[in-house]
Amino acid sequence: MTTQEGERIDKFLWFVRIFKSRSAATEACRIGRVTIDGQPVKPAHIVTPGTTVAVRKPPVTYTWLVTDLPNNRVGAKLVAGYISDLTPEVEKNKLAASKAAFGYRPRGSGRPTKRERRDLEDFIG
Repeated sequence: MTTQEGERIDKFLWFVRIFKSRSAATEACRIGRVTIDGQPVKPAHIVTPGTTVAVRKPPVTYTWLVTDLPNNRVGAKLVAGYISDLTPEVEKNKLAASKAAFGYRPRGSGRPTKRERRDLEDFIG
């Protein structure tokens, strides 16, 4: 239930699909991965429009500006009406770099062949 002042941060993060479940959002708040103005917040912290929220999902720290508060969980296409992305490109590039470092294969390319696997093992060591 939305209060006049705002919404709980754990509910808000779940409503706008930053986390798959409310319990995951609550846990992220508890371990200090959710910050507002550089300060870690508890799950019951009230968020209002105009607030900047940073969420650390290693290796990337995402930053969003709250523009509006939803009344319940919204569809993926409607999320842009409630938050705007302020994440710098440097942070987004960290994600691509980490995928490349762990042998990321594009979706749909299938399993590696025996030859590709051997070449990869020779390359890695």
